Amino acid sequence: MKRMLMVALVGVFSIGMLGGCNTVAGAGKDMQKAGEKVEDKAQDCKDGRC
Repeated sequence: MKRMLMVALVGVFSIGMLGGCNTVAGAGKDMQKAGEKVEDKAQDCKDGRC
């Protein structure tokens, strides 16, 4: 019984971790795109004309 409970807990934990990885990866891509936009704007304003 204990063994079955432990296997179930490990399974639930693993599924949660895999779902979290996808979420963090997606957030990282969003942050990267936002950073690129800021970088582009900084390049446009480099000469003092924004």
